[in-house]
Amino acid sequence: MSATTARIVTSYGKVYIVELDDGRRLSASTRGKKTDYACGDYVAIDVINAEQAVINKALERKTLLYRSDQWKSKLIAANVTQIVIVVASVPSFSDELIGRALLAAADANIRALICLNKCDLPESDAARARLAYYKQFDYPVVEISAKQDLSPLMPWLDGQISVLVGQSGMGKSTITNALIPEANARVNEISLALDSGKHTTTHAQLYKLNETAELIDSPGLQSFGLAHMRAESLPHLMADMSPHVGQCRFSNCRHRQEPGCAILNAVAAGAIAPTRLELMHRLQDEIQLASTNY
Repeated sequence: MSATTARIVTSYGKVYIVELDDGRRLSASTRGKKTDYACGDYVAIDVINAEQAVINKALERKTLLYRSDQWKSKLIAANVTQIVIVVASVPSFSDELIGRALLAAADANIRALICLNKCDLPESDAARARLAYYKQFDYPVVEISAKQDLSPLMPWLDGQISVLVGQSGMGKSTITNALIPEANARVNEISLALDSGKHTTTHAQLYKLNETAELIDSPGLQSFGLAHMRAESLPHLMADMSPHVGQCRFSNCRHRQEPGCAILNAVAAGAIAPTRLELMHRLQDEIQLASTNY
């Protein structure tokens, strides 16, 4: 066996495909039951033969995007510079998932972009109206129709290592196929009766777009736990809340029923959507619950 370094380009959860500097790809397993590696990780490996390797450890990460609940963590991608949150005009998307993904990106110091797909459909006006709130707080929103025109998205991908995240059925694999025709990502028809997308991508896969850009397609998400975050950091990381941080009457304000709360006042004045305050409270409760179970 020989020791070397490689990069994880495919993650199946317990089995990985790693790429060596010379372009060779090997199937890699882990020692014991250790599976805390992500697509995009640089890893130290032992090469067993021409087809197989064993992963020893992950090298230092620049960034790590992951989700967690009170029981476990799920790694999404490592060493990415941008998260592209893909939503669509149809099926309906979750504002809560957007909010959670934006928080995860801010906490990990990763640039975030909201991408509205299927803009050629008549339902796009309603979807666009729902996303207008984020635009007013400088969350960038780009509109595309993955089957017709991806050109509005291309400048955002240049020079970035991007990961596509979102619910199933939003068109992440369609975007990947359009950008990289040879990617051959599976795309299923949407189950309109359930108003939800069928699961398509079942693993995370890294693709090279050009000399400066790479893309990771990840499995569809139905939830995005943030149990690893600190409850008190949430308002600092929410662009609509952060301008009001430090303006409350009490320094230890939890933004619930405290008098003189600047965030509650901003909600009452219409500057912050009530649903955003509800999301923050829900996350604070989840984080508190998770901390008592660790």
